[in-house]
Amino acid sequence: MAARPSWDGYLRLSLIVVPVKAYSASVKGASEIGFHMLHKTCHSRIRYQKVCPVHGEVKADEIVSGYEYSKGKYVIVDDEEIAKLRGDSEKTIEIDGFVPQSAVDPLYFSGRSYYLVPDGSGAGHSYDVLADVMASEELVGVAEAVMFGRENLGIVRSKDGVLVFSRIEYADEIRPISTFSRDRKPQKISAEERRLAKTLVAASTRDELDFERYKDDSAIRLRKAIEGKVKGSRTVEERGKAEPKVINLMDALKKSLHRARPAGAVHRKTRVGRSAKATSKRRRTA
Repeated sequence: MAARPSWDGYLRLSLIVVPVKAYSASVKGASEIGFHMLHKTCHSRIRYQKVCPVHGEVKADEIVSGYEYSKGKYVIVDDEEIAKLRGDSEKTIEIDGFVPQSAVDPLYFSGRSYYLVPDGSGAGHSYDVLADVMASEELVGVAEAVMFGRENLGIVRSKDGVLVFSRIEYADEIRPISTFSRDRKPQKISAEERRLAKTLVAASTRDELDFERYKDDSAIRLRKAIEGKVKGSRTVEERGKAEPKVINLMDALKKSLHRARPAGAVHRKTRVGRSAKATSKRRRTA
């Protein structure tokens, strides 16, 4: 089935306006397994009703939005009022400026991204110019937009010739890291611990990240268990429940390094590796 756009509108930079359609970058529910709530006795689906304590069950067109400004007191705000407050920006992703991608701390990413594609035959040229320049200059655009009924802050970046809008959190939506760092007392790290840790990190470093390597193993096991139940089999492969054993840091570093660099394996020569070899040689000489 062809993907359906989640949103359509305009990408704007100053006087450059590009009609675009937005497609969700994530496949919703690809690994998620949903369950229905059933009555334990008869297995009938549990239904939820919208009930007013005064009038009983109410219809959808009898429900309005209310903001509680004081205990038990509400001010009613209808959809038309909200639409007027949004103004023209409802259909526009407005690029405010550009920054290096490294300037955006990953802490602010919300995990929601959308592919923006040109909408209409006349939109392609302006679109390609923006995508090309952003990629060549290694810059991302900081943008504001009203999408899906709320204000959004995000970045627009060029990836393989396609512009991607990724929502990021506002500053007041992120807890300051100082909340957790100010009460921590730095621990003393020995030179040997630092050397072993650097060597372990170097041995575990890859040139690129292979996303296909990672799977949702819990979802796979659960799906197999459900398939077994459907076929009448009661056999469920249970995962071990043993918790990770906490061992001495130095022992953990040495064992981890041995596991990361098995005997006979060929590894890239790194500055860390050379410094470790030099340290070992000096010790033998001494």
